[in-house]
Amino acid sequence: MIYSFLISQKICYTNDMPKIKMKPLYTFKEIKYGIDQRTYDKAVGLYENNKIISFKETPFGFSATVQGTQKYKVEVGREEYDAGSCNCYLGQHDTLCKHMIAVAFHASLDGRPIPEDEKVYISEPICSRYAGMLSKDELAETRKRITAAMKYIKAYTGPSRTWFQYQNSLFEGRNRLAEIVSNLPVSLQTAKLLINMIIRLDKKLVSGGVDDSDGTVGGFIEDVVCVLIEYSSFDSKCIQAFKKLEGISGCCFNWKEPLLMILHNYLK
Repeated sequence: MIYSFLISQKICYTNDMPKIKMKPLYTFKEIKYGIDQRTYDKAVGLYENNKIISFKETPFGFSATVQGTQKYKVEVGREEYDAGSCNCYLGQHDTLCKHMIAVAFHASLDGRPIPEDEKVYISEPICSRYAGMLSKDELAETRKRITAAMKYIKAYTGPSRTWFQYQNSLFEGRNRLAEIVSNLPVSLQTAKLLINMIIRLDKKLVSGGVDDSDGTVGGFIEDVVCVLIEYSSFDSKCIQAFKKLEGISGCCFNWKEPLLMILHNYLK
């Protein structure tokens, strides 16, 4: 018989009890979307070079020793990868560090290698520069993924103390969208998809209550405009997708102007 009791909604075990392996409530991909590239690359280096020593589960999450310039004691939560501690310089100043991320990687992957397709970190949307169209199912799945990513770009209604957490949500939403955009083939079909996406993002900025004071969302829209300009050079048929912008007013940052200029020149 297994005996257990809850403390602050965490499961604790006595020494003579069989242990139940607990999985974290976050995935590798969720960690990747939520951190910057520099931290990601350094954490990947630690993980792949076997710098995580004596990894184990705890009643509240996971702990390990990470070999850096010295050995660091690290703990991360089971529910949130950025909840924990590290005795490195950053960790002592309550800053999420590469050692905590590396341990969270280990927890999310159960010690398995990082999948090859996850090793590339996409921080900005780029043009794939290959022609093609999405199948009906692929198009439906891509729309679903865009809608899921959009949920991270939401109105800010919290107190000032939660503003940084809110900005992290915008950052994660942007990273999710950047990966989607960068993997799309170039065609009129996908150009229309991107136009609809940035119109939705712009609406969130204009009337959706999104606090974009650091330019996370606005900067992303401008990056996607650059991708669409590349689309128009790669396949002129993509320019037809820009017609939808002619009836739209009140956009932020005048991002639609370069696309309308390309459209008008195309129609001459």
